[in-house]
Amino acid sequence: MGEETLSHTLHFAPSSSSPAGTAASSTDNSAAAAVTTTASKIPFRPRKIRKLSSSAASAADDAPGKNPAAGNRLAVRVIPRPLSADGEIASALRHLRATDPILARVIDAHDSPTFQCLLTPFHSLARSILYQQLAIKAAASIYARFLALCGGEAGVVPDVVLSLTPHQLRQIGVSERKASYLHDLARKYHGGILSDATIVAMDDKSLFSMLTMVKGIGAWSVHMFMMFCLHRPDVLPVGDLGVRKGVQMLYGLDDVPRPSQMEQLCELWKPYRSVGSWYMWRLRSGAYHCVSCAIKLEQ
Repeated sequence: MGEETLSHTLHFAPSSSSPAGTAASSTDNSAAAAVTTTASKIPFRPRKIRKLSSSAASAADDAPGKNPAAGNRLAVRVIPRPLSADGEIASALRHLRATDPILARVIDAHDSPTFQCLLTPFHSLARSILYQQLAIKAAASIYARFLALCGGEAGVVPDVVLSLTPHQLRQIGVSERKASYLHDLARKYHGGILSDATIVAMDDKSLFSMLTMVKGIGAWSVHMFMMFCLHRPDVLPVGDLGVRKGVQMLYGLDDVPRPSQMEQLCELWKPYRSVGSWYMWRLRSGAYHCVSCAIKLEQ
């Protein structure tokens, strides 16, 4: 950064509007001249003026306290297009085939995934609570009774769920703990902490933080919700055993990868890790066998 040294000289300009007229003006001019002569003899130390480079000036202007708009720019987060949008699945498959030739073999052996959800975010979250840690058949039976208790699918809204007593919920097979989870979710909606609109508008990181504040909703439930209700394209459910076993089979690993290893193993799939995870479930189901495909590809 360059520096420039400038010397300052003190100057007094004569007044052009003296109220005493011409004589006074003449007197003022003499006095001013005397002051100038005296002042010119006073020594002044040169002062250094630091010149900012254009990049430094720009950074200063962009400081949040200096320019409020700069802080707003930093806070903006882009919400990716959902996988249910036109052309997104095709874009995802092109990307995954190009970046991971091993995964491309699994993609070619299966139909393209579909992502469709007809439930509201609140309804979908309530349903995920009811299905937790239950066999599919038992969970479906309880869910059907829950719908009837709410007056049908349209009745699964925060106010209605809040009006259901723990006793009513226990009568249809909902445990006391799950009843408290449903009520906590409904209260957060009722109090304005959550809403369907804000959930849809949140970026993945903020959404994960907000939803895991709800009792009974953990990381796995949020990942499933983001993938299959909101259709977010870049979700990697690192805690899902099926996805982890699929990755083990895909890359011919000796052991099931730990959740902490999944991010690195699936790095190539970004920004479509939801689709890559979907294929891991298909691979794990046994519909396609991929023994040592990584070794074959390298030869």
